Amino acid sequence: MPILAYKEQRILSPQQLRKLSEHKYSCFSASLLDPLLQPWWNWLVSQTPLWLAPNLITIVGLILNIVTTLILICYSPNGVEPPPRWTCFLCALGLFVYQSLDSIDGKQARRTNTSSPLGELFDHGCDSISTIFVALSACISCQLGHYPNWLFFQCFCAIALFYCAHWQTYVSGTMRFGRIDVTEAQFSIIAIHLVSAVLGPEIWLTKMPIVGVSWNYTILVFITFGYTLNIINFLKMFIEGGSGKNGSSVAGTSVLSPSIPLTLVVLPALMIAQKSPENIFTEHASVFILAFGMVAAKITNKLVIAHMTKAEMEYLDWSLLGPALLFLNQYFNCIVPEIWLLWFTLAWGTQDLLRYCAQVCLEICQHLRIDLFRIPYGPKVLNTSSVGSQSNVGADKNGGTSHRKSKSKAH
Repeated sequence: MPILAYKEQRILSPQQLRKLSEHKYSCFSASLLDPLLQPWWNWLVSQTPLWLAPNLITIVGLILNIVTTLILICYSPNGVEPPPRWTCFLCALGLFVYQSLDSIDGKQARRTNTSSPLGELFDHGCDSISTIFVALSACISCQLGHYPNWLFFQCFCAIALFYCAHWQTYVSGTMRFGRIDVTEAQFSIIAIHLVSAVLGPEIWLTKMPIVGVSWNYTILVFITFGYTLNIINFLKMFIEGGSGKNGSSVAGTSVLSPSIPLTLVVLPALMIAQKSPENIFTEHASVFILAFGMVAAKITNKLVIAHMTKAEMEYLDWSLLGPALLFLNQYFNCIVPEIWLLWFTLAWGTQDLLRYCAQVCLEICQHLRIDLFRIPYGPKVLNTSSVGSQSNVGADKNGGTSHRKSKSKAH
């Protein structure tokens, strides 16, 4: 009975696990900064102990990134109060460490001969969470809380574009990075944090000498320009068609099918924020973005798994319970305080995301007979050849990071 109960709770079917074992990572990159950063990443991975598991490197960077952002949020939860300069510096440091560690996890997998589809999935899963915190920290650092609509637009554009990057991968089978993409966005945000740390966050509210608008509007223009470039690249997917039969996705489904889960997250978020009688987004911006961000991270992970297993994506998900309750509560004239349901949405979405990711990792580890955070053999048998050698699974856009980032954000 215990075995039967476990099988009933499994997320991945035997066919999906078989497809996952056959998955090969495909990537194309035209990034401007990646070639310039290769020497730094190669030196960093050469200093990394051979016993350190690649996934452990990724999760350490993610935790540091989350912690530094949460410190910033504590001092400026709505992006209106100027946070202390040292919190902005911490965010810059946390993002730089995360970016560096996330760029060497695949190189470490290659030097230790531990590349696997699980590594790619784990990397994208961490990126889906990091996207939320990086986008939010950038908006707080440049004081976008004074413009709630812009704050909403920037954060949800970052979340949606990260999802669209994997949507494009689900359709074409290849992850594509433009000239201005993830790495460029990350270092731009690091620069924003450093400016706030040196000159103070208030600098973004000062008027430009000639134009007469505040400096953070300049940031909005550049970020929106970057978003536009990525949207154009994304839309090319519909012209080129998918890699499946008759231009379908890798799973043989419609190229438009992934739009449904994304719409079920972004559209309710917009309606709830605009129609809230308690101004729930304006008054609790960070909680709102984190709550819906966790839901978006869950559906993004499901899309990544659908791509890697060449399976049809499920549209409805239990993570949507929180947004549904918020929507229904507004429909019935807020019989429950909205802030209660918002905190419930954050708690429910977070636990649901963590439970889902843990279960999927467990099933894949058991199927591939590997460990998630441990290299299961001694250093004597490790492959210590050049980090630039060819990998059988997970060769990334840098020729090294077995599962490098996905698009997005302000991440």
